[in-house]
Amino acid sequence: MEAPAPWRNALKAKLARGELVVSMIVRAARGPDIALVAHSSGCDALYVDLEHSPMSLETAGAICIASQAAGVTPLARVPEASAAWVARALDGGAAGVIVPHMEDAAAARAAVALAKYPPQGRRSVSTTLPQLAFRSLPGAQAHELLNRETLVVAMIESRQGLEQADAIAAVDGVDMLLVGAGDLAADLGVAGQPGHALVAAAFDTVIAACRRHGKAAGAGGLAGHPEALAQAVARGVRFVSAGTDTGFLLAAATAKVAAIRALGPSGAAGS
Repeated sequence: MEAPAPWRNALKAKLARGELVVSMIVRAARGPDIALVAHSSGCDALYVDLEHSPMSLETAGAICIASQAAGVTPLARVPEASAAWVARALDGGAAGVIVPHMEDAAAARAAVALAKYPPQGRRSVSTTLPQLAFRSLPGAQAHELLNRETLVVAMIESRQGLEQADAIAAVDGVDMLLVGAGDLAADLGVAGQPGHALVAAAFDTVIAACRRHGKAAGAGGLAGHPEALAQAVARGVRFVSAGTDTGFLLAAATAKVAAIRALGPSGAAGS
């Protein structure tokens, strides 16, 4: 039997080519079927949100494995940069981690160390992994491959993180800076206004830092603000978080119900 091709992180390759990639946030789904939904909708990636949901790591791993099989790159947003979250999310099948509330270069270096094997980091060794289809490879070969392909994303969500964006982008092993527009807007004093001029200026700062250091720039929290999103993409954002599974479900259900209601007698209301 011909040996399977080595694992490659398709999302990381697309970002390196400067392509615009789209991701879905998974918060409510608890089964692998959401991976096929992400694939059929055209998403390049999904990320299981372990920061803002009660989802277990076991469930997150099952979704990540299904996502990999479906051709959608799986990421995990962890609640904190600790081995208990970062290493276990990666061991469970995530192709990368999104680390929230990144505020300085030291925190970025610590996150990279948790996600990478020696000599680049201090991730604990696991002999078989979903990314490698559970094949056993020589340690040095496996670690070199996983260190190269695993994505590390630093979220910029505060004024302090924004001020340190250049230093964070300069950290070896950080692949992308992802602006969390909702949290950042709140910290900048314009809560609920991710399309505000202050947030737009913050995006410019982050995008410039990413360009200086050869990193990708991402946007979260702008999907409901098309003008602000269009501006961010035009200026260099290449990773877009398109929304949550619950948001997509509610939007589709609301539109469908409204269309059916419109077929009824004029002025009729539903119960």
